Parts: sequence; structure tokens; C-alpha cells
Amino acid sequence: MADFTTVEVETDLLICGGGMAACGAAVEAAHWAKKNNLKVTLVDKAAMDRSGAVAMGLSAINQYVGLKDGQNTMQDYLDYVRNDLMGVTREDLVASIARHVDSTVHLYEKWGLPIWKDKDGGYVHEGRWQLMINGESYKIIVAEAAKNALGKDNIYERVFITEPLMDGDRCVGAVGFSVRENKFYVFKARAVLCAMGGAVGVFKPRSSGEGAGRAWYPPFNSGASTYFTLQAGAELTCQEVRFIPVRFKDAYGPVGAWFLLFKARATNALDENYMQTRASELEKWAPYGKVKPVPANLRNWLMMLDVMEGKGPIYMRTEEAIQAIAKETTDEKAYKKKMKELENEAWEDFLDMTISQAILWAATDTEPEKKASEIAAAEPYFIGSHSGASGAWVSGPKDLAPKEYFWGYENMSTAKGLFCAGDASGASSHKFSSGSHAEGRIAAKSAIRYIVNEKPAKAKYDAAAIQALKDLVIRPLKTYADNQGLSTQADVNPGYIMPNMFRMRMQKIMDEYAGGVTAQFTTSERNLKRALELLAMLKEDSAKLGAKDLHDLMRAWENTHRMYQAEAHVRTILFRQETRWPGYYFRSDKPKMDKDWEVFVNCKMDPKSGEWEMKKVPIVRISK
Repeated sequence: MADFTTVEVETDLLICGGGMAACGAAVEAAHWAKKNNLKVTLVDKAAMDRSGAVAMGLSAINQYVGLKDGQNTMQDYLDYVRNDLMGVTREDLVASIARHVDSTVHLYEKWGLPIWKDKDGGYVHEGRWQLMINGESYKIIVAEAAKNALGKDNIYERVFITEPLMDGDRCVGAVGFSVRENKFYVFKARAVLCAMGGAVGVFKPRSSGEGAGRAWYPPFNSGASTYFTLQAGAELTCQEVRFIPVRFKDAYGPVGAWFLLFKARATNALDENYMQTRASELEKWAPYGKVKPVPANLRNWLMMLDVMEGKGPIYMRTEEAIQAIAKETTDEKAYKKKMKELENEAWEDFLDMTISQAILWAATDTEPEKKASEIAAAEPYFIGSHSGASGAWVSGPKDLAPKEYFWGYENMSTAKGLFCAGDASGASSHKFSSGSHAEGRIAAKSAIRYIVNEKPAKAKYDAAAIQALKDLVIRPLKTYADNQGLSTQADVNPGYIMPNMFRMRMQKIMDEYAGGVTAQFTTSERNLKRALELLAMLKEDSAKLGAKDLHDLMRAWENTHRMYQAEAHVRTILFRQETRWPGYYFRSDKPKMDKDWEVFVNCKMDPKSGEWEMKKVPIVRISK
């Protein structure tokens, strides 16, 4: 096994991540750091240009409130988010992001992002809160601004953060390794901002074979935020609120533009609109089953009921939608022109953000203006910025947060000096890409203020402590090197388990016992307890993960992070004694919503003992 060089980096604020929240944090932190003579450093597992959930691109900005234009009010947005999450949301955090998000969108346009305009020069809305964009280069544009703000000497790319550095209950840095060179990194800081995304790959994917790596949420988002915050001793929230998006089948193409812009119907194979034929089911989930728009999980649930009744496949009626819009024109020539425009928009929607779906359309001779396409529920993801809510429990802003939700600095977790944004921050759904960027700005400004006001010291670590962390991080390489001679087949060995085998074992546990695709997203107390038994064995075996090279070392740590996300989810879904989000998961032994459980469920793990603490936290509204 090759030797690893130890590289130590000292800074004031360390930003972990390179997605939208991290880029927002970089721009804001750089501004305030310069005024206070502070240093800001960013470290990212990928390269910032194509890092995070917007890596491939995006066809719409999904959060634009339009407050200044008078299009909507803050109350409108709070109502929308609260209803979509079946009542469980931190309104102070949602409002804090929503009041700043429009300025972030205007920055994007200033930086060069093409936002669609109508004939009067106004933004083209996909839906009430969404703006259409030419977004293939969305992330590149946003990353360029972040890189210019920080300077290249303060950015470390292709470095995978694995563990927090702690000084008692205070987070003072992080350690990790290069995925390109034999280098172990030690970042020492006065405060840390965690923005390392959510998690995909915890559950077995719906796609298999050559499509096994496909997912709606980026496959390189592997639970680093959850692992990092748990190991820092921070409290997490809403770990049961996973997200299951309905997407075009097999390539995970987006459906938002079709529902919102094209006004397309989704039907079962009998041409029945399940939102109409199963409308009575919504009464069971009142009051949230009666709101408009219908919450995302309930839309999923009605579709799933049709599938379980054998009425599939489910189709997006693209041909109806395109033809209906085109027929609004006055003559045949205008009709043909409009059809061509709509056809181009249909393909562009995929080419902006899910190229594989355009390829699948081409491969299956699908012309969207002539033929419907299948849609299906994806496997579960953990994402705090979309319609899920998992993440860290963070302080709200002083002017909005109830006293129970405020402890000095907005977006600071319950671990001192550890700030969270984007998918790392929980209970503040529907921030999407623009809101995550805005939240990164909020968290970064707060972190700089914490450093200036509190003047926290940088922790000093002796050589032995650093060496112990280094040995832990590179252990899979040593385990493989020490045991590779025990078998003639590299991926089957009595002395180690390879990352791919480990991942498949974890995904099988979660799929079958925690309500994955195979189990029709259904679970129960007995299944969840069995999942915990099997996850305990998996955790024991994680000490024997092997890695033959740096790529395997990255995979080993990704799957370790996923394992902790899996355990947090199972423990939380078991603790909540109801089904509140049918369509995301259904507990067959607790099949109804219970008003006594309209609360947050928070969890915390003792990093030393591994013991978990679960608790209910009351929801305090800031609006009617």
C-alpha cells in the first residue's frame, strides 16, 4: 500500500461541498470575510462546475416567490410548503429563505443565466413558483461566480471529506482524502459550513443492469451531510421524510414542465385520470388532502393505488397536451409552427437536465407529440431541498424564529460552530436550487458573524490524533492489501468486503424491510426492527471494507455514509407512530395520520457510544 502525504490547511471558515448551497455560501462568505480579514476555504469531492444536484443542468428554477413584483405574498409560500409537507415544516426557515431567494435569482441573471422572457419582458413561469430557463450551463455559471469570489488558491477539488474535527462539542474542521492522489487532508477552521448534499443509493434502484447507476438525484450524493453532522453530535430532523419523485420511467426525466407548463394529464392504462377517479381517497388525509395543489406525496399515493390494483402502466399524455396547445392557434400554418415549437421545448426540457431521457425517447421511437410515455415512482431519496425534509436541526433567524428554534446564529446546528445549508439543513423544504443557494448565503453570513463575535480558537491536534484519523480513513486500502492473497477472485475474500457488495447488501435490506420499490413502499414495525438487526450486522462488517485503489476508497466511504443515513431513516420511521406521507412510505401497521404526531421527530447519535436518542419536538407556527 502506497504512503499517504498529510496536507494541513488552516482557515477561518471551511465550506464543505460544491453544490448550489456551497456556491451561495462561497459568494457571501468571501464578501464578509474580506471586510473582517478572514480566510474562507472550500473543499469539494467533485469539481464545482459540475457538482451537486444541478450538475447536469436544469430546465427551470423552482423557487421564485415574486415578492417585489406583488405576484405572491410570504403567506402564500408558507401555506404552499406547509401543506405539501402535510403540516410538518419549520416556517421560520422557509420564510427566511423565501424572502431572499428572488435576489439570488436576479444574481443568476446578472451572471449570465438565460431566463425565458415573454413578449412584455417578464419571466415565463412554468408554474406559480417556477421560472423556465435555458439551464444546461446553470451550474457552471453559478460555480464561476463562487470561484471568482474565493480565488483558486482557496478551493480544493476532488477531496472527499469523511470526518469532522471536534474540540469537545465544537466543530473545528474536517479531514478527508484526495480521490486523485495519495494525500490525506486536515482542514483546521474556526467554523465549518456543511453543504455536502443528500443521499441516493441507500435503497435499491428501480433501474437494473446497465441502468443500475441511474437515479433522479445525483448518484455521487451519498449521505455525507448526514454522516458528518451525526459524527459531530448534531441533532437531525425529519429523517423519515424521504422523497419519492414520479418521473418518466427508466431514465428519470422530469415531469414538472409537462404538468405545469404543458398541462398534461397522467392516466392509467385504461385512460383513467387517477386524480379524478380516486379523489375520494384524499378525504382520508384531511385537512391536507383537501388543499390545492394536492401534496406531492398524495399525488404519488393515488397513482400507486392504481398500480397496485393492476391498472398500470401509468402514462404521461404528452401527445394530448402538445396537440391541445397547438390547436389554440388560428390556422393550419400557425398550428404546424406551434407544434414544431412545442416539440422543440419537449426535447429541450430533457436535454437541459436529463439527457438520458432524450436518448431513451430516440431509442424507443417516441415522438412526444404523437405518443404517450410511461411514468413511474422512483426509489426513495434523502433530500432536504425538494419535497423531502431530512437534514440537520438548525437555528432560525432572530427576527422570525420562535424562541424554541433560536440559539444565536441562524443555520447553526446544535453542534457549536457547525452550520448547515441546502440538503444538509432539515425541515425547510421547497428551496430547490435557488433557495439552497440563498440558504448558503444566509448560513455563510451567519458563520462569519459567529467567528467575528465569538472569536473561537482553532483547535490544536497532536500528531497521534491526526495519525489515528488518517489510519481510520485509509483503513480499507490496508485491509485489502493485507488480505488480497486469501482468494483468487478479488471481489470475494474472507478478509474483506468490497464496496459494491456492501452497497448491494445495504440496498437489499432497505428495499425489502424499509419500504422500497419491491415492497411497494410499504413497511411495518416488524420489518423496521428486522432492518435494524441487519443494519447492525452491516455496521459491524463495515470495519472490514476493502479498497484496491482510491476509487474503491471513495466508494467504501460513500457506502459507510449511506449506512448511517439508512439507520437514521429506519429509527425515525419506526419512532413515528403513524403514516403521514403515503406515497413516500406507508406503514401497514399504522395506516392513518394521527393529529398527535403533527410534530417534528428529531434524532441524535452519540459519536463515541453509537447510542441513539429519539424525541418529538412541537411545531411552532409563525403564521396563521
